[in-house]
Amino acid sequence: MQHLENNIVKSKQNNVLPFIPEGDFYFTKGVEAFRKRKFDIALKWLRKAIEQKPNDPLYQCQMSIIYTEIGAYHAANQLLTKVLQSTDDQYMDCYYLLANNYAHLGLLNDAKKYAESYLTNEPEGDFSEEAKSLLHLIDIDEDDEDDWDLEEEDELLIYQETVFYHMENKEWDKAMPIIEEMLTLFPEHKQATHDYAQALFYTGFPEKAIQVELDILQDEPDSLVSHANLAVFYYEFDQKAEYEKHIQSLQNVYPIQEQQKLRIAVTLARTGMYHEAVPRFRALAKRVVKNHPSYYRWFSIANYYEGEQAKAMSLWREGCRQHSVLSNEKEPWL
Repeated sequence: MQHLENNIVKSKQNNVLPFIPEGDFYFTKGVEAFRKRKFDIALKWLRKAIEQKPNDPLYQCQMSIIYTEIGAYHAANQLLTKVLQSTDDQYMDCYYLLANNYAHLGLLNDAKKYAESYLTNEPEGDFSEEAKSLLHLIDIDEDDEDDWDLEEEDELLIYQETVFYHMENKEWDKAMPIIEEMLTLFPEHKQATHDYAQALFYTGFPEKAIQVELDILQDEPDSLVSHANLAVFYYEFDQKAEYEKHIQSLQNVYPIQEQQKLRIAVTLARTGMYHEAVPRFRALAKRVVKNHPSYYRWFSIANYYEGEQAKAMSLWREGCRQHSVLSNEKEPWL
């Protein structure tokens, strides 16, 4: 998969949709910023352009490309799907752009489907060479894959992406039924059980949530996610002794995987250990974790309470530009 992703990134770095509407100042400024890889500024200008012409498919597709470049594949796909719906599937570039995003997400069946749809409709289109290259790379990756296993893996990844989106946006009521489906369809997928515990806790069943994680610890006493969830649960329940037991299990753990590093940093910040949280956040590979609103929310909080108010404000503003859910919130330390 790595060689596939590397080639996708390499082939897409300079893609800008052709044809710039003459005289549209905001769109032109957005494209200029995009060419200079100033993605935050490019998004700002594109948002202004879309405010002027909310139904212009070109503007929305260009914004989706910027989202793709910063790894916000879910947001990119939402825009592209909206364009296809509003143009009655007439804006064919969307098919290739969707294929590219699904390939980044590891959803190769979907990537293949959209790339083939693009080439069927636009065999000589602006992205025809990229689509052919993408299909070739997918075929290489599929050589050693069993078709059924691949379909099952794609289905699991779709569930994971959807649950991740709702949880990061604190939409627990929406996350819960999807997690319950995952538990039925993929009973061996342990992360779904941890997500279930969080959803239980934040939908009004804290005792049950705690018991789910305690049951996991019976079989896996070193489960990082269980200790992290229980630390937060007990902290919010003001059960200090139990909280300290689980937070101590995390304090000397330094995982290699970025998502696990982020989980520990967020857990420390959520339980008031700001001094310990800040260096954990600083050690993260930002390009990997910037798709998590929780990264911006809790890193800015930790900075604020460590006396770095200017850094906290700067980080929060950046998070609001990246994630619309944050832009609708007040500064989290208020």
